[in-house]
Amino acid sequence: MIDCAEGTQIQLRRSRLKMQNIHNIFLTHLHGDHCFGLMGLLSTLALLGNTATMHVWGPTGLKEIFQPQIDFFCSGIDYTIELHEVSHRQSAIIYEDRSVSVSTLPLRHRVPCTGYLFQEKSLLPHIRREAIEAFDIPVSQINNIKTGMDWTTPDGEVIPNHLLTTPADPVRSYAYMSDTMFAPELAEKLQGINLLYHEATFTKEQELLARQNFHSTAEQAATMAQKANVQQLLIGHFSSRYKDESILLREAQTIFPNTVAAYEGMTIKL
Repeated sequence: MIDCAEGTQIQLRRSRLKMQNIHNIFLTHLHGDHCFGLMGLLSTLALLGNTATMHVWGPTGLKEIFQPQIDFFCSGIDYTIELHEVSHRQSAIIYEDRSVSVSTLPLRHRVPCTGYLFQEKSLLPHIRREAIEAFDIPVSQINNIKTGMDWTTPDGEVIPNHLLTTPADPVRSYAYMSDTMFAPELAEKLQGINLLYHEATFTKEQELLARQNFHSTAEQAATMAQKANVQQLLIGHFSSRYKDESILLREAQTIFPNTVAAYEGMTIKL
């Protein structure tokens, strides 16, 4: 999960997502609208009988702010909470498992702030079901074939791997750029990703105000997507001054047509 604002538990229940399935929380920065829901969620997980370790990632200050609260409110719980402070000044891989890696993206905000890049690891090819049946391939050999081996039949015939498999699904990638000034130097790290979320607090008419408050305009978000050749742009974090948020969407689409505006409960399939 990325960020944990006040009301997170309500949205999780509305979305019918199980809180117990969350094992990593990536906080972009320590402003309240991005982390006020954390302690409530951690406490609720204890009441639900969670036993899996929860890893919370965030920039400098994470431990200073949250460790005392965890010590007080979560004393005696049946699971471990580990806080990991990450650098907001340089990009680095901070988490990795068999299916995904997570890298930080140094952002420009009033306080230490980091975005995150989620990259799926290369997948194995698919084995043809008809090949399994035609050549009587045992289950024990399926993974070997997926990793590139040919199959030798009992009578010695060698079946090339390319006849046994189909290409793997394309890997997917997603970047989350929370509160930040325009940071075009990050475009290189985002080249060709499937989906970019980029804040778009103001319109271009308020570019000076955006810069003063360390935020971006919709035009700048779209420019980032264009420079990075991403497949789709998702904008959000709109200022409340805009009663009609479509003005921000139109501004972004002028530069990067494949832009959508975020709303509560939205889902996007990569």
